[in-house]
Amino acid sequence: MIERDREGAERLVHVSAASADYDVTVGAGTLLELGRIAREAAGGSRCCVVSETNVAPLYADAAEASLARAGYDVARRIVFSAGEQSKRIGTLGEILEALAERELTRGDTVVALGGGVTGDMAGLAAALYLRGVDVVQVPTSLLAMVDSSVGGKTAVDLSAGKNLAGAFWQPAAVVADVRCLASVPADLFRDSCGEVVKHAVLADAALLDELTARPLTADQLDERRLVDVVARNVAIKRDVVNADERESGVRQTLNLGHTIGHAIEAASDFARGHGSCVAAGLCMMARACARRGWCGSETAARIEACVAAHGLPTGCEVPVDELMRYMAHDKKRRGSGVNIVVPVEVGACEVRRVSLEELRELVELGC
Repeated sequence: MIERDREGAERLVHVSAASADYDVTVGAGTLLELGRIAREAAGGSRCCVVSETNVAPLYADAAEASLARAGYDVARRIVFSAGEQSKRIGTLGEILEALAERELTRGDTVVALGGGVTGDMAGLAAALYLRGVDVVQVPTSLLAMVDSSVGGKTAVDLSAGKNLAGAFWQPAAVVADVRCLASVPADLFRDSCGEVVKHAVLADAALLDELTARPLTADQLDERRLVDVVARNVAIKRDVVNADERESGVRQTLNLGHTIGHAIEAASDFARGHGSCVAAGLCMMARACARRGWCGSETAARIEACVAAHGLPTGCEVPVDELMRYMAHDKKRRGSGVNIVVPVEVGACEVRRVSLEELRELVELGC
């Protein structure tokens, strides 16, 4: 269920995972309410904002002012270099050392202000520091709002691949202000739409049709539509996380498009956007499944049409051997097999286990 406020401009999506309950607040101007929300959800006397070099100059002052108004003693912010290249163990260590220098205690709160990289880095730091302190996620990119800020997955990349070292650590609250998207460059906003399309394929056929007919990239500053779409995406992910917090079953379906997508991303040394890589991986898997008879050709066509409508790639030119090298290190691998997500039809996906040889065949079919 999505609760709506009286003005219709804000949505609350309640997450009830096995390890924690919390609210995701989606609205226009909700950054000003960060302090109140953090106070009600996490409490404590001190907090520290963790952000990166692109986002901090835009929103850290407003975030810290809201936290101070709510009675927090706001420690000096921690800012690291923007980009996926910073999502490494070395940066994580620097953040942990900085939290210790600021003498945060177990009762204090880390505030993750930024996109998916910041949410992962600050969330994992919160999970590790003093064996766990509260984190409030404040996503400022579309991808982070609809996906990475919700569900408790935190991780850093290793040389072998993406998100290979991490922990599950649910936030105390998530505060998503769609007005922050006004400062997101058009290419980054477009990239983030890859995860929105994925969620629609996973569980909302009507949303997929809406997105194809009226891509988000056509009117990205329509605040009311953004609030609605973000909340619908969060609700899709919420339902999956509530049923399977630790990714032992149905949560694996959220990896739709990711097996190939992560390999494309790693092969580019993370120069390509995550959402674009997921979109390409999603289309490649859909085409392969259609050619194997695991889904209808019309399903693959609907997926490709929505991806293309947003100006996202429907395939890649990375050699199959190179993709396979990265997929062999994918965290979804179990022994000689890999779990993949098959879009049986729009709104219904299933997990199948295939051998690495079968996976190669699927990638070749998808190309």
